[in-house]
Amino acid sequence: MKTNRRSFLQHSASLLALSPLTMVSAIASRAEGAGKTATKPLVVFVTGDHEYGGEQTLPLIAAELEKNYGMRTKVLKAYPDQNSEKDLPGLEGLKDADLAVFFLRWRLLPNEQLNYIDDYLKSGKPVMGFRTTTHAFNFPADDDRKRWNAFGEFAFGSPPGWGGAAKHTHYGHTSTTDVTIIPEQAKHPVLTGIDPAFHASSWLYHVLPNHPAKGSTLLLMGKAVKPERPAIDNPVAWTWTNEWGGKTFFTTLGHPEDFQVESFQRLVVNAIHWELGKPVPKNRGANRWKGKVAINVPYRGIVKS
Repeated sequence: MKTNRRSFLQHSASLLALSPLTMVSAIASRAEGAGKTATKPLVVFVTGDHEYGGEQTLPLIAAELEKNYGMRTKVLKAYPDQNSEKDLPGLEGLKDADLAVFFLRWRLLPNEQLNYIDDYLKSGKPVMGFRTTTHAFNFPADDDRKRWNAFGEFAFGSPPGWGGAAKHTHYGHTSTTDVTIIPEQAKHPVLTGIDPAFHASSWLYHVLPNHPAKGSTLLLMGKAVKPERPAIDNPVAWTWTNEWGGKTFFTTLGHPEDFQVESFQRLVVNAIHWELGKPVPKNRGANRWKGKVAINVPYRGIVKS
């Protein structure tokens, strides 16, 4: 106790010894530091899929954004694990988000949590989505929340859920995808530094012919490799503007092994910058791509908790 009292008195004396000018300088320095933190954009990642480990891969992207690209991040996860469909704590954090990134699959969230997503969408702020977010929700037909089954369509311009009239499906779990840049969009900022062609472990999603939504800009095309049934090429990444004016980026890729590919990592980081209205990282200079990130999350598949 005496030691604590002595430390307190010494600290108080040192503060009193500061000149008025020094004190003003110290206060200004603290204020400047707080201001810099406040100006960093906040990216909120909303995760909860049974299969692809988005709750493991996206935190690694978030850490890279904080370490090398001057952003703040927050990662939200289904509770208590990825198979929990009815609880995703922390969605109130979307109130402060500058960008919301979704990697969801067949959730059954309560209205009080859905309302935070609804408010964010209607704010007109940008949104980003991965793979199974085309079928983020799976409410029964007699549930008053069933409109959320079409979340992929109204938020991202993707098919409105799995199957259905859009016949949204894939070409088999034993297949993979060859990805190429669509030539007309080769100079799009999101594609900066990305290889003209790369391979992805994701099996190709079928989204054509009615999706992506009218007005979308298609960036990347996918070709199924060793499909389990007859396949056609389908877009795997696009941008769009949703009905609330929110900039959208969506990719049907997202297998955890995709995150090992530098071109895919760069696609994600570029898209985040573009959606925030920030210059995308270049190949050189101060605002340069900081290099490949070590992401080695294994494919989990659907496992029981």
